Amino acid sequence: MDLRSAEVFVALAETLHFGQAATRCNLSSSAVSRQLVRLEEELGAPLMVRDKRHVAITPAGREVLQLARRWLAEWTQLSTELASGKGDLRGQLRVYASVTASYTVLAKVLPPLRKHYPGIELLLHTGDQADGVERVLAGQEDCAVVAEPDKLHPTLKFAPLRRSPLVLIGPADNGQLDREVRRQQKLGVEPDWSATPLVLAERGLARERLLAHFTHRLISPHVYAEVGGHEAVVSMVSLGFGVAVVPEIVISASPQKKSIKVLPWLSDLDDFVIGLCSKRELLQDPLMNAFWQSAVAEV
Repeated sequence: MDLRSAEVFVALAETLHFGQAATRCNLSSSAVSRQLVRLEEELGAPLMVRDKRHVAITPAGREVLQLARRWLAEWTQLSTELASGKGDLRGQLRVYASVTASYTVLAKVLPPLRKHYPGIELLLHTGDQADGVERVLAGQEDCAVVAEPDKLHPTLKFAPLRRSPLVLIGPADNGQLDREVRRQQKLGVEPDWSATPLVLAERGLARERLLAHFTHRLISPHVYAEVGGHEAVVSMVSLGFGVAVVPEIVISASPQKKSIKVLPWLSDLDDFVIGLCSKRELLQDPLMNAFWQSAVAEV
């Protein structure tokens, strides 16, 4: 087994999908299949069980996976040290974060990282933070800035960096919805959630916690719209389309923050704990470990 075979096998074992492994390794699906067949012939044992719909790893495959990961980690460490001549770390890390997390969490982490490890290059991908965990599990990213899941996958490790309350927001535009909300505040009564338009994120922890809260209270809320990402939720609220629950950190970084206001209800939802998420095995890589420790040191 050479280094390239090890890389391909690890990608296939982590994704259990020939197409995804091919994309990750910049190969065709047929090339990934040939690499697997060649490796199985070399070792004399089946490493994957596959049919037209499913791919599963065999016990022998799990042993090879451990060996391949260890080998690749050791090779990465050796090559980066030799390349610098002084042990300085050099290489690229794939990091995923929402736009908000880029402005807030990463903006605090990156300056000391650049100071102490100028040879580490970050390839930053942005998108809905709700996708971060799955992208790390699929091997698309080395690390992601996410809200800590209620149940963390056993292959992952999470490092908390900051907390953010979940708050209810509404428009501050003096429109019909804003006037109705102010009337309810003056009367000291909670909105009628079956009639008050609610804007929800399509997926993610804030959505799950809010809907669980309503379910516990036997309330069927009036969901007006579902959009991708907290930033889009804030935009919809600022335009007067409804009220929403978002992490407070999103408001502080939003260009629409003057067009919304925090409302007094639903204040008992659990806080978001925001931090780094990565596979445990990747923390053995010197680059990933340096980034991780640098981020944690800023807490």
